[in-house]
Amino acid sequence: MHSHLSGWKDTIAAIATPPGIGGIGVIRVSGEQAYPVVQHLFTKKNLEELQANTLHVGLLQDEGEVLDEVVLSLFRKPHSFTGEDVIEISCHGSPFILQQVLDALVRKGARLARAGEFTQRAFLNGKMDLAQAEAVADIINAETKTAHDTAMNQLRGGFSRGLNALRDKLIHFAALIELELDFSDEDVEFADRTEFNKLIDEADAKVNNLIQSFALGNAIKKGLSVAIIGKPNAGKSTLLNALLNEERAIVSDIAGTTRDTIEETININGILFRLIDTAGIREHTTDTIEHLGIERSKQNAARADIIIYVKDLTDEEPEPEWMHSYPEKMIVVNNKLDAYTKLMESRGKPLPEITHAISAKDKESIHWLQEALFHKALAGKKSDGAIVTNARHYEALIKTRESLNAVRAGLQQGLSGDLIAVDIRRSLHYLGEITGVVEVDRDILGTIFGKFCIGK
Repeated sequence: MHSHLSGWKDTIAAIATPPGIGGIGVIRVSGEQAYPVVQHLFTKKNLEELQANTLHVGLLQDEGEVLDEVVLSLFRKPHSFTGEDVIEISCHGSPFILQQVLDALVRKGARLARAGEFTQRAFLNGKMDLAQAEAVADIINAETKTAHDTAMNQLRGGFSRGLNALRDKLIHFAALIELELDFSDEDVEFADRTEFNKLIDEADAKVNNLIQSFALGNAIKKGLSVAIIGKPNAGKSTLLNALLNEERAIVSDIAGTTRDTIEETININGILFRLIDTAGIREHTTDTIEHLGIERSKQNAARADIIIYVKDLTDEEPEPEWMHSYPEKMIVVNNKLDAYTKLMESRGKPLPEITHAISAKDKESIHWLQEALFHKALAGKKSDGAIVTNARHYEALIKTRESLNAVRAGLQQGLSGDLIAVDIRRSLHYLGEITGVVEVDRDILGTIFGKFCIGK
């Protein structure tokens, strides 16, 4: 088992493109011996004599056997992604060829890179801070434009700049308080307590805004789960198809057709929704398979971020009692309006006023539901600027806020400067953990970069 720093001076190599057949595949090599290692296979030119940031076409050969015709992209430290000498080899996109080249590079002195090791080296070599490094993974995994834009802002340092500015101000006051301690016998005060209180209020407000933005950030990054529930044949699958504008779920007039769950995704205004169409909910059923589907439906509703309850207006039987358990996350959709209108006409009765009534087959009437989903997703979630999308950052901010509150309490109680200084240092530590300006525990770094894909 390697620690996150073991062998970080080695020369590493990995396939950087996704598995499978493609037009090209890219192998990335980084480290002090990147040029000598590749030189063993690319004998057409002397790589050490070539300029950085240039491309070169030629054959890769191992012991006289031609592996492939390739293009080499040359980068020199410190002007590369990792801050080291880097060569990227563009081969034909055959998995066999890529593996042959990678094996040859290992035989010539490179070792296989671990997950996220190229980005980890970029962090260790000062090419980016830790928050920016984590944004690289978020960009790769972004499924919507909003998620991409949020991660790009973090990669460009937007999130870090605000934290670092705040940290610098706290460092300034911490230094003044430490100076007071050096002159404790003379009873002097270098740190203006009024100004210091203002700074703590400013810092607390900033940290609080970031903490509150996490709910929105989580929705942007991971999306929201939406359980579509209702009685059998209420129109859940038809509604799902209308939302997706595709025939994804089986639709029939036979009650109980959907016996398992069907999951699809939809992007509404940059928020990803995972729509789960579940088995119909009947209070009593003798069908064992259907009963299992209903139980799963209840579980999905309990776990979901949002529930769409599809009510069949033509069904005059009472709704299941448990359905009312989650009012704060429920959107009620009154379905089959057309059929209900005809039913009322046949009975000679006026149509009562019905809110949120649609016919799932009428795709024009789906728009309000999409808007309702979007507004429910943002309910109680806000951001006045930077958006926190990372659980590690969120936890560090919670600890920062606790430390700031301790500083404020200490100031109000007139505690001695040495006690206040301890809490300021704690605040500085937790803020610094986010961007990596303080030494971060090796296990934490291993967890962060272990989630990356190989080759990045």
